[in-house]
Amino acid sequence: MFELSLMCPEDRIEAVSDALDALDALSVSVEDADAQTDAEQALFGEPGMPPPKDGWQRSRVVALFPSEVAAREAQQLLVVQDFFVGCQVLGVAQVPEQDWVRLTQSQFAPVDITPDFWIVPTWHELPAQAMRSIRLDPGLAFGTGTHPTTRMCLRWIARHGATQPEQGNPLGRVLDYGCGSGILAIGAAKFGATDIDAVDIDPAAVESTVQNAQANQVALQAGLPDKAQGEYQTVLANILATPLRVLAPLLCRYVAAGGNLVLAGILERQADELKEAYAPWLPLEVADAEDGWILMTARR
Repeated sequence: MFELSLMCPEDRIEAVSDALDALDALSVSVEDADAQTDAEQALFGEPGMPPPKDGWQRSRVVALFPSEVAAREAQQLLVVQDFFVGCQVLGVAQVPEQDWVRLTQSQFAPVDITPDFWIVPTWHELPAQAMRSIRLDPGLAFGTGTHPTTRMCLRWIARHGATQPEQGNPLGRVLDYGCGSGILAIGAAKFGATDIDAVDIDPAAVESTVQNAQANQVALQAGLPDKAQGEYQTVLANILATPLRVLAPLLCRYVAAGGNLVLAGILERQADELKEAYAPWLPLEVADAEDGWILMTARR
């Protein structure tokens, strides 16, 4: 495969990207041309919401084509278009052959949640100190244990779950709302929970949760959101601040008397707005923080 690289100002990115798509590019990516320099710009947006901008002031646009001929033809057609004024062709280059499976695997190493609780991809040996572990490979659904929000939720589970069989099931009945890969539900099972519902709006996430639960030899019920019924001693939701605000009355309704609500996917600057959103039902407080993200909890 061959990639055509272009330099484009922000106001040309949409037109150029649309043209590359019409020219049958296999993929089109937009990168900050000043990344890793003092001129780098940060652009933040939430999934499902419009991007704050189409790109950066200086964007590198890279289009992938199946052959050099196709890449060169696309280049020739683009440079004569009016909308290409202000853009620059950086070149056409062959994409080197790589073992993409091995490259992907190299990016995922075992993650320690606590000194004796680890998330471990299946291609790695278990660390000697791992008294508990979740075997999980990256897939279509969110949640591999590498993101601070996931780690904070799992740390909470480890602190509040049973560390010894004779302790019973402190987590009680558990709901993982927006389960993704099912990692939080599986973590709850590893710490003694035996009645667990894991729900998500994405059928692919539900299927991923089922497969990951089987791989870890734990029992849970996975399904779409209507699978959640009744009250739960522990309600976990690692999503994002915007949907968490919308879901406030629903999630609070699921929390049983004496139960815990655990929310993640929240930036530090969003703490007050989440407290305000949940105030009519439960008093949220910040329980943990890592890399600009926070964990918020409440007890009924």
